[in-house]
Amino acid sequence: MKVIVVGLGVQGHKRRHHAGDDFVATVDPVNPDADYKTIQDVPLGDYDAALCCVPDAPKIDLLTYLFENGKHALVEKPLFAADDADLLKLEALAQKNNVVAYTAYNHRFEPHYVAMHDLIASGKLGRIYHCRMFYGNGTARLVRDSAWRDKGSGVLPDLGSHLLDTASFWFGDLGDDFNIVSSSNYENKAPDHVVFASGETRPKLEMEMTLLMWRNHFTCDIFAENGTAHITSLCKWGPSTFTTRMRVLPSGRPPEESKTLVQEDPTWAAEYAHFKGLVTSGAKTSLANDIWLNRLLGKLSAEALEKVSR
Repeated sequence: MKVIVVGLGVQGHKRRHHAGDDFVATVDPVNPDADYKTIQDVPLGDYDAALCCVPDAPKIDLLTYLFENGKHALVEKPLFAADDADLLKLEALAQKNNVVAYTAYNHRFEPHYVAMHDLIASGKLGRIYHCRMFYGNGTARLVRDSAWRDKGSGVLPDLGSHLLDTASFWFGDLGDDFNIVSSSNYENKAPDHVVFASGETRPKLEMEMTLLMWRNHFTCDIFAENGTAHITSLCKWGPSTFTTRMRVLPSGRPPEESKTLVQEDPTWAAEYAHFKGLVTSGAKTSLANDIWLNRLLGKLSAEALEKVSR
């Protein structure tokens, strides 16, 4: 498979590295190191797929061009549109031309995320009561100084899309029953600290995200009938720990199992291999997850902007 990288920024350089020998060229309108300035400049015979690392606004037009020309695409999350109909049209175009449209949520390949998914699926925890997640980084100043990032609902679509996708990965269909608990813009024009939670959805979900965590961090706690499960940090920030505690009845100190990983971020290579496998196997494109996220985060974004407070 021959791939091009569209958007030669931080993400683009990562994608280029992990594409290895599949990589053939880069596209970027402003980076002088890029081979081409526009996707239309690249000869169609030179590549099979594109790794799209671009801002949100041009994604739909870029993907439409690729799918119309029979090219597969991995696009950085989130894949948003002004209307769900735009995503449905994109999905139909990809299916018509037998190409793969894959939205990259690389955290699904985090080892402890996979372990949590498998634990939940095993039924060992019994009924899942509550899941809370926190995702924080310290990029408030970088976002504020960016030419395009400090706008809209800020941290919510950026990190909230990861948290919702993770919950979907673990628990399946979650519906739209979520509301904003708090929304603040302490340093930025757009919200830089947001909390939202589910209503009647089970398990109950509680999610917090911020650009004001000066040491990047992730935590997850799941409370269930037969025990609890916890993730502390990600491999890229390491060490990353996965802990399970199984309930003792009627009460008592639970036996605990804990695994800590100290390693480089494995998700980028694993996700590229997954994308390549989808292309090789001729997988049918579905944008159902993107349509759900587009609808839900659109609703939450409107709430966040109404509730924003310094």
